[in-house]
Amino acid sequence: MSPAVTGILGYEDFVKVHGVLLAASGLPQPLHRKLYQKLTSETFDGGSYFQVEPVESGRQRRLVSTADYIGQNSDVFLIDHAWTFRLSDAYKQLQEVPGLVERMASLMCVDVDLSSEADEAGGEGDDAKLSAAEVVEREFCQVREEGARSVRWLELEDLKIDDDMLLYLDLPTKFPHLLALSLRGNKLENPEILLEVVAQFKSLRALWVNYNPALENGVKDLEARILGSCHELEIFNSQFTPKYGKWALGFCGGLYEKDNPGDSDESDHQLQSVTSLDLSNRRIQNLITEAFSPIEMPMLSYLNLRGNALDENSVSILLYYLRGFTNLTALEVDIPGPLGESAVEIIEALPALSELNGLSTSKILESEKSIADSVLKPRLPEFNAEESLTDRVINAMWLYLMTYRLADEEKIDETSVWYVMDELGSALRHSDEANFRVSPFLYMPDGKLESAVSYSVLWPTKTVQQGDECTRDYLFGIREERQRSARLTAWFHTPQNYFIREYEKFYMELNSRRCSPVPAKASATNSLLHGDRRVLKVYTDLPQVEEFLTRPEFTITSEPKDADIIWTSLQVDEEMKKAVGLNDQQYINQFPFEACLVMKHHLAETVQKAHGAPQWLQPTYNLETHLAQLIGDCYTRERDGVDNLWILKPWNMARTIDTTVTQNLSQIIRLMETGPKICQKYIEHPALFRGKKFDLRYIILVRSINPLEIFISEVFWVRLANNTYSLEQHSLFEYETHFTVMNYRGRLNHMNTPDFVKEFEREHNVKWLDIHLRVKQMIRSVFEAAAAVHPEMHSPTSRAMYGVDVMLDSHYLPKLLEVTYCPDCTRACTYDTQAIFGDGSTVKGSDFYNLVFGCLFLNETTHVSPL
Repeated sequence: MSPAVTGILGYEDFVKVHGVLLAASGLPQPLHRKLYQKLTSETFDGGSYFQVEPVESGRQRRLVSTADYIGQNSDVFLIDHAWTFRLSDAYKQLQEVPGLVERMASLMCVDVDLSSEADEAGGEGDDAKLSAAEVVEREFCQVREEGARSVRWLELEDLKIDDDMLLYLDLPTKFPHLLALSLRGNKLENPEILLEVVAQFKSLRALWVNYNPALENGVKDLEARILGSCHELEIFNSQFTPKYGKWALGFCGGLYEKDNPGDSDESDHQLQSVTSLDLSNRRIQNLITEAFSPIEMPMLSYLNLRGNALDENSVSILLYYLRGFTNLTALEVDIPGPLGESAVEIIEALPALSELNGLSTSKILESEKSIADSVLKPRLPEFNAEESLTDRVINAMWLYLMTYRLADEEKIDETSVWYVMDELGSALRHSDEANFRVSPFLYMPDGKLESAVSYSVLWPTKTVQQGDECTRDYLFGIREERQRSARLTAWFHTPQNYFIREYEKFYMELNSRRCSPVPAKASATNSLLHGDRRVLKVYTDLPQVEEFLTRPEFTITSEPKDADIIWTSLQVDEEMKKAVGLNDQQYINQFPFEACLVMKHHLAETVQKAHGAPQWLQPTYNLETHLAQLIGDCYTRERDGVDNLWILKPWNMARTIDTTVTQNLSQIIRLMETGPKICQKYIEHPALFRGKKFDLRYIILVRSINPLEIFISEVFWVRLANNTYSLEQHSLFEYETHFTVMNYRGRLNHMNTPDFVKEFEREHNVKWLDIHLRVKQMIRSVFEAAAAVHPEMHSPTSRAMYGVDVMLDSHYLPKLLEVTYCPDCTRACTYDTQAIFGDGSTVKGSDFYNLVFGCLFLNETTHVSPL
């Protein structure tokens, strides 16, 4: 059929309609016609040129060329999208779309039956069905039959053991000779009870208690106390203690495990047979010990030291010591790191090495590479036998997803589209020197967005022979100035120690900063009405101001150049001033450089520069500049077994648009692709109201920055989530569980502030006045930071209103969420309310803007309090 009959665009029209998309894809111009032909004929011929093969023991796949020869830029291939979705819909689609979760699980290599594998491996598969008491009783039967020393290793993980249950189990009496005990992932809350129990094990060499509530606060103190009580302890939460010796090294060398726990009475020569030793991420500070020596391990040929500071040993001494291991031919270590700054220097100091960080030492010397870290181990999906396919896919998908954002002539879509390429496209693995390139492409057969079909297009950027692996650069176009190495952490295991050091440096610098409170000064502002003036002209583009500003001292004008006061939702810059004829004597409802408050990344930076890391600001990272520090924070929390849930927020979007809650590090890094964001530690334990999350919106009025002259309105309101609060993984996709802004989606449950305060005081047995005083102090500190860090904000003709959003944690301490310019005050104008403080009189909603303008421009203080 002809294009006229089918409605399909001809080639010239195709190029014209898709010109921007073709340019954005990077597809070479000579391949445009071939792409057009394959799109119009729906030709998916990749199967004739490529083959998908399993690697990494079936936990990953790769794409291999089966063609004799594919020339550079010689062809283009269509790749279908197997799954396209908005992030908020992901979990629901996997549950409801027939066959989708099974296909995704197979594509992502998470469909293996782990439970059957575990049964085949050792018959221990039934442990998951037993209670803690049943597991202990089973092990104690062995003690009764074979003697007290028969059980030396006890694993009681994820069995919901609480403090009372731990005491009831009476483990020290039943298993007095334990060498290793794991209580990981239980519900132990009281550090004193935990300490009381473990201190009774006199031979304990390894203890795992991470992922228990007891470690969420004061973990370092608890660790020190446990080490003080357990004198033989060599491993704590997978980290080496300063007492580590032969047992810990034997554990890492594969000598000791549950079925062969070893013994303090064993021969001193157990380590003689060790040839491979992985000591990565063990928090080792001193490597040179009696146990780790060439005498004890003469056969050692492979050693992994990644992720250890080794800061008690100098570089020169470490290199000299390692030279004594005459059979050591393969070494893995952070570069730069404890052995120096250069791979070449390490190789020259250890001439017996043939491999450094997975690379041939001869090739490193030949290329004179300073940093040999190009062979990174891929992140493979982690899951357990009990996890559903849906949960496995949700966790694994960040290793496979790609994204784009739709746009029409009106605006860019606020929410990004994520997609998974088909089995062929998803098998493309990463390479810094890739031989293929892939790009999303939106094909509009009839030239209209409504008919668009999304594909990816794949083409060779280098010549490929039969048997070659076909690869793509996951971070194409992103160089080191945009944190390329750190972003690779989304797909690969990058050196943890480097990132932890970056985090520790950042944290120490923050804690060294302190800003003195700004002393209160006499007011520098006056009422704009003076002399014979009776009326002030106001220009506004906000309907609420036009409707509710009814005081006789103000009148609305439609001409900006005639106004005394400009009250607008738009940014007033020099270009706008010229366009509408504004002058420097007119008062404007914004301060210069107020972005230091109202843009989330600038707000965090302003507070951190002034106050360091105040308790009221959650740990916050600008992902565009501090990704490495954020990764280090995540690794530190993972190491210490404390909560690791984060919230990502776009720099400059309101109403929680494109905001995500996650504990998946790969997801955090990949979400950078949808626009600049901050990543902030999620308040996992907020104060709740009737079991639901809430936050508070305060209205702050600023008359002056220098001197600081700010007021808090007596009118504030509570915003309630609709669902009961939960940290269950599936709930992280539920907007109405984790977010409170319901004005624009969900159902809005308005509650009058006085009623909320009274019920909250009763529910939690607290005084709201105490909370209110802490909130006021925090808000003043925020504006003090802006005044100290950005004195250029001051302008004598600026007056502004800001919304400050606050959340309370479970200890009723305020946490700053954000500061909003020209906040939506619909609720304030709609509802009459009773003032919580002051004389307790009624504040009419219809008077809200009369009170705001009275404070800012007439120097009144009705229903506002100075901060």
